[in-house]
Parts: sequence; C-alpha cells; structure tokens
Amino acid sequence: MSEDQEIEAKLDKSFDYQSAEKRIYDAWEEQGAFKAGRVDADPYTIVLPPPNVTGSLHIGHALNHTLQDILIRFERMRGRDALWQPGMDHAGIATQMVVERQLDANGISRHDLGREKFIEKVWEWKEESGGMIFNQMRRLGQSCDWSRSRFTMDDGFVAAVTKKFVELHKVGLIYKAKRLVNWDPKLLTAISDLEVEQKEVNGHYWHFKYPVDGEEGRFLTVATTRPETMLGDVAVAVHPDDERYQDLIGKTLTLPLVGRKLIVVADLHADPEKGSGAVKITPAHDFDDNMVGKRHDLEMINILTDDAHLNDSVPEKYRGMERFAARKAIVADMDALGLLDKVEDTVHMVPYGDRSGVVIEPYLTDQWYVDVEVMAKNALAAVEDGRTKFVPKNWEKTYFEWMRNIEPWCVSRQLWWGHQIPAWYGPDGEIFVANTEEDAQALADAHYGETKTIIRDEDVLDTWFSSALWPFGTLGWPEDTPELNKYYKTDVLVTGFDIIFFWVARMMMDGLHFMEEVPFDTVYVHALVRDEQGAKMSKSKGNVIDPLELADKFGADALRFTLAAMEAQGRDIKMSEKRVEGYRNFGTKLWNAARFCDMNGCFANVTPNYDPATATLAVNKWIVGEVVKATAEVTKSLEAFRYNDAAGAIYHFTWGKFCDWYLELIKPQFFGEDEAAKVETRNCAAWVMDQILKTLHPFMPFITEEIWGSLQENRTSSLIVSDWPGYHETLIDAGAGAEMDWVIQLISDIRTARAEMNVPAGAKLTMLVQGASEQTAASLVAQDDVIKRLARLETIDLHTGDAPKGAVQVVVGEATYFMPLAGVIDIAAEQARLQKNLDKLAKEIGGISGRLNNDAFMAKAPDNVVAENRKNLAEAEQKAEKIKEGLARLAAMD
Repeated sequence: MSEDQEIEAKLDKSFDYQSAEKRIYDAWEEQGAFKAGRVDADPYTIVLPPPNVTGSLHIGHALNHTLQDILIRFERMRGRDALWQPGMDHAGIATQMVVERQLDANGISRHDLGREKFIEKVWEWKEESGGMIFNQMRRLGQSCDWSRSRFTMDDGFVAAVTKKFVELHKVGLIYKAKRLVNWDPKLLTAISDLEVEQKEVNGHYWHFKYPVDGEEGRFLTVATTRPETMLGDVAVAVHPDDERYQDLIGKTLTLPLVGRKLIVVADLHADPEKGSGAVKITPAHDFDDNMVGKRHDLEMINILTDDAHLNDSVPEKYRGMERFAARKAIVADMDALGLLDKVEDTVHMVPYGDRSGVVIEPYLTDQWYVDVEVMAKNALAAVEDGRTKFVPKNWEKTYFEWMRNIEPWCVSRQLWWGHQIPAWYGPDGEIFVANTEEDAQALADAHYGETKTIIRDEDVLDTWFSSALWPFGTLGWPEDTPELNKYYKTDVLVTGFDIIFFWVARMMMDGLHFMEEVPFDTVYVHALVRDEQGAKMSKSKGNVIDPLELADKFGADALRFTLAAMEAQGRDIKMSEKRVEGYRNFGTKLWNAARFCDMNGCFANVTPNYDPATATLAVNKWIVGEVVKATAEVTKSLEAFRYNDAAGAIYHFTWGKFCDWYLELIKPQFFGEDEAAKVETRNCAAWVMDQILKTLHPFMPFITEEIWGSLQENRTSSLIVSDWPGYHETLIDAGAGAEMDWVIQLISDIRTARAEMNVPAGAKLTMLVQGASEQTAASLVAQDDVIKRLARLETIDLHTGDAPKGAVQVVVGEATYFMPLAGVIDIAAEQARLQKNLDKLAKEIGGISGRLNNDAFMAKAPDNVVAENRKNLAEAEQKAEKIKEGLARLAAMD
C-alpha cells in the first residue's frame, strides 16, 4: 500500500460522546457487566458512601465516585469478583425539610397530617424524586451493581438498625441521659456537629459587674457575647494562679437581675490574659461551662424553651421573651443599674444550623446516647496494629485524636422521618427496649405484673447511627447470608476527610462489635476539589463547578481522567475547565490514532492471538517493551492508590510514545514493499492499541469501549470484562529499546536545532556524521529511512576531518552530527533576530526580578500573584537559556 492509499475507517472522524455514552452504558447494564457473583473468583468489595436521597451530584461526588469506579473496573478486569455496593441514605433532617417545604407551600404542616400520613408523604416523594443522584452517577459511567442497591429505610435495613440499638442497650452501651446538645430552635431537634456551621460575625463583648457579697463597692467583672445566658449563671471561674482573685476563691457574688448567689471557683478554663480573667459559668448553655460545672458539681439551670424563648426559670419580666429580644432588655437593665462596665466590638464565631440557618443553642435535654468511649478502644487498636490502614497515612493522626478524645454520642433526633427508636415507656416512665412492640409489651407485663399501656418513644435515630452499619447491613446482616460471608470485610473505603469521625470511625466500631472484624482493609482519604485559584467552592462565591456541565461540554471521559490525573495524595485539586478540555483533546488523540491504525490495515487482517514476542523489527520490539513498562507502572500505581501516577503513566505512553513516535516511526513499514515487515507492524500496532484501551479503560471507559467494539468484529467480550494486561519483563528488549531511544533523541535534537536556526520546514538538509561507533553506524543504516523522513534530511553520510564551516551541530552519544546551512539561512540575520529576542527577555526578567525583590510588593501581593510572577520568571529564564544555546550554535558555525 502506498502512502496515499488508505482503507476506509470504521470509526467516524470524531467520537460523538453525547450519543455514545448512554448507548454504551445501557449495553453494559443489559450485559450484566456490573453485577457481582463471579464464581471461583476472589472477592473485591467497595461500598459506596451512600449519598443522601435528597442529593444531587457535585464535584466532590464526581471525584469520590470516579476514584471508586477506577478501582472497581481495574479489579474486575484483573479477574476479581468485584462488588461495588450502592445505596442511599434516608437523610432524616434533609428529607423531612424537603417534604415539609412542599406541604408548607400548600398551607399544610406535618402536624396537620399526623406522623403516619406525613411518613406516607415522604415515601411518595422518595419514589418520585429521590435518587436523582444515581442517574447522574450513570452519566459519569459509574459501574455499581445497581441490582443490589440498598436504602437505609428498607425493611431489612430497619431490622438491622433495630437489632443494633437493642443489643447495644442490652449490654449498657446505649442509655438515656440529660446532657447538653446542639439544639436547633427552628427545627426543634438536636443536631450533630457536622450539621453546625461556624460563621464569623461582628458582635460585642458586654462587660458586666457582679457585686461581691460582703464587700460593699467591690465587683467582679465578666465579659460575655451572650448576655441573655447570664440569667442561668451559677458561678464565676478564675484561674487558680491569678493573684488578683486569690481572696475571692470560694466566696460568693450576687447575680444581678436574679439575686442568685454565685460561687467563685478556681479553674484552668479561666484565662488570666483574656478580658478580666474572670469567666461567667452557665453549665446549661455552654459546652465549656458544662465541663467546668461537672468538675465543680455545679447546678445546671436551663433558661430556654425548645424554641429559644426564655422559660419560667428566669425573673417574671423576661419570661416568654425571644432570646435576642431578651438580650436587648437585659443589657438595658444592667446599664440602668450601673452594672454595664463597657461594650467592646468583636469578631467571633457563632454556630448556625446548616439547614435551618438559625443560631444553634447549647441546650440541656433528655436524649439517647451511645457509650462510644468503650467501643472506640477496639477501633483504635485496629488502626494502631495495621488491620486497617489509612492512605495517606497522616490521616491516622486525625483518627487517633478524635478517638482518644471521644465523648458520648447523642443519637436521638426529634424528627419523624427516620428509624424510630425501639423504646417504649410505661405510665411511670419505665423504659422497655425491644425489637418489636409485642416484645416490649411482654417486658412491661412482666415488670408490672399486669398489662399496662406503653407508648413508643417518638424520636428517631441520627442517620449516622444507621449508616455506620453500611459495610455489613447492606450484605444482609443480621441474617447469615452468603453475600455477608463472601464480601465482608470490604477492601477499601474511599472517602473525604470530613467524615473520618462521623462515619469511618463509627463503621469501625460497629464492624468490630458486631462482626468481630474491621469493615475495610484500607481507608483512602481523597483530596478536596477547589477552584482553579485554590479557593474552596461555595454558592456565595459563585465559583461552584458543576460536574454534569463539564461532562456535557467535554464528555464524561475527559472529566474522569482530569479528576484522576489531578488526584495526588495529600494535595487538593485546583479544578479548571481548561484541564478538562486538555484531557478531552487526549481522547481525540487516541481516537485519531485508532483511525490511523485502522486505515492502515492494522485491524482488517489481524493475526488471532498475536504473540508480541515474535516481533523482529527494532521499532516493534521497542514499543512492546514500552507497553510492558507502562502497564506495570499503571498497575503498581493503582495498587498503591497513586491515581495521578497511574493516569500520568498511561497518558505519557499513549500520547508521547505511541502517538507521537511509534505511529510516525512505522510509516516506512506501512508504505514500503516489505510485506513481512508490514504484516508484523500491523499486528503489533493492533496489539499495542488493545493494551492501551485496556489500561486506559478504568479512567476513560466510554471512548475505550467504543474503539474496542468498533475495530475488530471477532471480539468475544466487551472491554469492561476483558483481561487486564500483565506481561513479563522478558518482553523488554534492551538492545531494541536503546536503538529506538537513540533514534528518538537524534531526531528530537535535529528538530530542535532546525527550529532554533529558523530553518524552513520544507528544507531538506544534508547531514554529516563524525565519530560514530560501529554500532551507531549500523543503526544509521538500519534507521536511514525513518531518520531522513522525520528529521527532514536529504542524505546522511559519515564524515572524517574537520568540522564543516557554516554547519549547525548536535551531539548524541559519542557522535557529532553536522548540518551545513550555507544557502539555507542567513546566519547574520538569525543572530540579530535571536539577540533581539534575548534582549527583550532580559528586560522582562529584570522587571519580574525587581518585583520579587521588592519588600513592599512581596508584603502586599496575594500568594497567587507571587506564584504567577515566579512561574513567569522561571519560564523567561528557560527561554533565555534556549536562545543563548542557539546563539552559541550560530557562533560555532562561523
């Protein structure tokens, strides 16, 4: 076949991802490609962190899910029985709010409906609108076993949650107590720390004077940002070493407006350097104060109702006041009494409910708690002894700090949607915990000696309580199922750092308690996705990146590859549309390479079961060896969760070695007369393309599957279930590799020299070779056509004697290569052009250096501006060095 003859391509000119992705995904599902259950195969299990039923896909989800899918596709191709267990969380508070807002729009409250009817409404909403995120996951190619999808409110999962509660209560690890919680006065429920958003606000420090009993005219001044809480004060704390107050420790003060006696206690919580050094103690309305109160056995006086109005524990004047109205009244009254010392402006952190948007109150209330301190001991030991590993390892420190300082976990929520607590109360308040109401009634009958009416606890459980069962509850626990026996423990959990304590630690505790084994071998903690300037994304900043928009614009493959290529352990991702566009271009490069191979007959008459070890040509031996190296690097990197290294290895091999070099180097075979060389090269090129498609598939599943299925009609299976490439190092031919590396280096250096000398692209040069060894001389003969073609040379001749005048030279290995340029370029004009460019760069370098050495500039400039200047300086200096090399070459030609 001559160079101008081509076979008609099976592939279109470009990959139409917008039409192909859904078609390919539907085909995978129809084939059952995602389903676990491969017989006689070792299991590989990942559980999907269950997204909220109310959720929609954001860029963090896209990263998290893509990393999991890469591992699942990789291990599936390696022959493992891969289970990616999907499911959704019922998201108690979020879901209840969605449905309540819908009712509110129609002028109905949940209380109008009653609990049972309201729950029916939630289920209706869930069936119609819940789970949108699953379809969005499909859009990005995620290969979960959807046939096994679970929901935390499924009957089986409800049974698991109930059993967990009952069993923990039976052994004393769940109990009811009155303690301080984060209370949302709008939603009227306790909430977790994760649902509290700390906001920096402008506020005030009000300095109040409290009279010292028995010392007329002496006051102890305290400062507070929450004056309304003073009505619940029971003490004032001072530091035990603060000399100013030594004589007051143990004495009493009179609380203004109330008249209650306050004791002065010595406690390290008081900071002598902060304010007056004296701190008002309100144990029922401040977490730190609560700890002080416990240390000194102080009374806890709750002054708020559940909707944040003042209750009957305060003077009559303030009863029923809304908390912030009470604040104004108290400040005014203290001022009128002459007890307001001063008011300072301050900026401080205030807790807000992330869903209600109102200020959260520390609130004293009866709740259910888990004694996690006991359960944490085994979970700590499991990480300490390596049964579960964190990657990157530094996250173990975070895990240890949380677990070693763990507090009782409040698991009850004052909601209707969720797992209702399996506890019933007798008429005297006695509690009966059981799996069913019948069992609870039997316990009550036995306790009272007769049948008494029992009433179920109305509260539901925190969603983290149920999702902590996820690794084994999804596999059928508490039943002894085949799935539970095969797929537990799971292999890896991929998660963000923000839920190491809320979810990871609790799964560890539950897994060890109920299964007596850790729930996963490895916890991979991935990066945070930021905008391209490195700022955290937020709707208020307007810098939120929608992954679905990127997928629509550039294709799911481009987005997936970008996320993987930028996922470096311990480093956040600076996401930009340009990076996604760049990796879309990589997909285009792959597509064009496949078309080129196809149009040159690589797939038309491919030898079945081609053995790459049979290659005889150096160029083919070389590329086979490079395949072995690249696939080994991708494999090793994925096994170590080095996603960026894995993506980088296949990217550089595909674009750099295969597309840019191999396909150019083999054109003489395609267009030559040697039929044996042509057949070998076609087979080898087809084989290499297959290995690229396999290795790239976990990252870019759609385009690789499309090429795979289009180029060879005799495929027996889809790419998704093909075998992962793994070849022995004996396929690496060191001699062929060295020869082709030399060819590539020589051609590259000649091209660089031509570009520096501004040699016209169409000009074919003579090349003289001096000092070549026998091996180099032989390689020059063997690679003559390739070197001439790619370096744009007319002839290549061995040369002895002096260096020819007016020739540009390059040195590769032991030999020097001369290319006479007389009559090709104007040397004097080139010298003038390069010097002009060098002078311009010198001016630019001077300006940037001046800024970076200017203390005033460095003090004021933002970090990103300084970084940009340093980057520009490095690039300018690099360009200058290149020009100097060019001038040196020209000087050597005179």
